[in-house]
Amino acid sequence: MHEGDVDFKVAVITVSTSRYEKYGELRGVDKIRSDDESGKLIYESFEGNVVDYFLVPDDAVKIQKSVLDALSKADVCILTGGTGLNPTDVTIEAVEPLFTKKIDGFGEIFRMLSYNEVGYASILSRAMAGLIKDKVVFCLPGSKKAVRLGLEIIKSSLKHILSHAKGLS
Repeated sequence: MHEGDVDFKVAVITVSTSRYEKYGELRGVDKIRSDDESGKLIYESFEGNVVDYFLVPDDAVKIQKSVLDALSKADVCILTGGTGLNPTDVTIEAVEPLFTKKIDGFGEIFRMLSYNEVGYASILSRAMAGLIKDKVVFCLPGSKKAVRLGLEIIKSSLKHILSHAKGLS
């Protein structure tokens, strides 16, 4: 089997306290709200492969639980939101300890490409990726523009990453 043959399922997690306060905890692909532009963009980019969706607040325990729940059904988990420097942004702190391996190059490339768009403000990005056993997790900022950039990188490298993570290459 080569990397082109890698089948995968995707879960989407939107981390947003404001939306959580508006809608409550949501789970299921039919629960994505129209004002969740970043979550919708991820869903639409992987339509047909998305098996779960979560809306959670900026709460480390709820983020960790949603990632682990997501990976019980999916090979890929993409989070959007909660990656900034605001004291309430805890996505990175929640997800990073779960990693069995970090994919440092993802954040490095993301920041390099962001620099071309926003200059030195790109240092504020804490976008990152890693493996949890043989599954891959991506943490993206919440803005639609950042998600679009992250998806460009993810879609270009995902099958290659999964083929290595699953020991197929």
